[in-house]
Amino acid sequence: MFVRDLIVSAPGKAILHGEHAVVHGKVALAVSLNLRTYLKLKSTNNGKVCVCLPNINTFLSWDLKDLKKILTHSSDKRAEVKRLDTELVKRIHEFVGVTNGNLDTCNMATLSFLYIYLSLFGAGELPGVTMSVWSELPTGAGLGSSAAYSVCLAAALLSASGAISSQLKEGDHTGRWSQEDLELINSWAFQGEMIIHGNPSGVDNAVGTWGGMLRFLAGKIIPLSRVPLLRILLTNTKVPRSTKVLVAKVKDKINKFPSIMNPLLDSVDAVSCTCEKVLVEMTCEPITGEHYSILEELIDINQHHLNVMGVGHPALDVLCRVTLARGLHSKLTGAGGGGCGITLLRPETDSSVVQSTVQELKDCGFDCWETSIGGPGVQEHSPLSVKQDIVRILDSY
Repeated sequence: MFVRDLIVSAPGKAILHGEHAVVHGKVALAVSLNLRTYLKLKSTNNGKVCVCLPNINTFLSWDLKDLKKILTHSSDKRAEVKRLDTELVKRIHEFVGVTNGNLDTCNMATLSFLYIYLSLFGAGELPGVTMSVWSELPTGAGLGSSAAYSVCLAAALLSASGAISSQLKEGDHTGRWSQEDLELINSWAFQGEMIIHGNPSGVDNAVGTWGGMLRFLAGKIIPLSRVPLLRILLTNTKVPRSTKVLVAKVKDKINKFPSIMNPLLDSVDAVSCTCEKVLVEMTCEPITGEHYSILEELIDINQHHLNVMGVGHPALDVLCRVTLARGLHSKLTGAGGGGCGITLLRPETDSSVVQSTVQELKDCGFDCWETSIGGPGVQEHSPLSVKQDIVRILDSY
């Protein structure tokens, strides 16, 4: 069986407002990052499936006849399946030789690929393919790198299997799928995330699928169709943290001081809702400096809230001081306790200010990128629409 060659990409994600409060029933706003993961799928006739993940130094190959042995039954194509097939997951674990206590980044990426590949092609002849992935997103930084990977897997393999059709017309550089196809991509990406994370919220893969901004409240995810594209600095303090520990820390503080913390959570909720209102306004009327002033104030307010919750960190304080000295406003994004922060850039911010800020943050030992938020979700690409250095990487495997 031969499948068509294709290139897809999906964005990472950042939490704009609502970290930790969302766990307690408040609104969170998640936005796409214009740092993307790219996947190239290439048909081969050598009887093998090859996976090349240079970001994590992973290069694997299996014979098709060995992969076929994982499948114990034949059925119709299961493109509509929404529940995880735990028996198939177990057999893939055994095939790869992974135990539950040995799920490193390489193993998680391998398991999710094999699960979606075998689920979509297992009813017929398994195709020989080489899958190459390159990401602009750092792993383990809370920026949705695993979800972007899962979304790319789902889109590429669903397209290759014929479950969704190509939306890349002749002469187009990029193509987007229909709402129905995006929902199918998202459902399969969520299964990939379940294999990687166990019990994901679904926010990260939804951002990777639809892009833009999502409103998350009490488990319900609502994509907002139009949001402005905002320039930001994204800074990784490279301070490791445990999301589980930080979530528990906030919960303990709420239990200890409910009369103090519950109004704080209500205030965070109001920040998220006010920000959403301003961003919607910015798509419906001329953007003014006042819009940016409000967004900056909300960033400052929310950062103070997060410090009161106890999820700040000295490294994040350094980020806020360095940027504020240049008139820029920053907050943590994600779990806190280190990790990443975002800095809003006004359209008129001079490039020299941006460059000097980035350099000073790098001098502090941080990684820093100028990027944007609010860009498109998963896309299919012609090679001409992808950065040439990324094309060279994808073509080298």
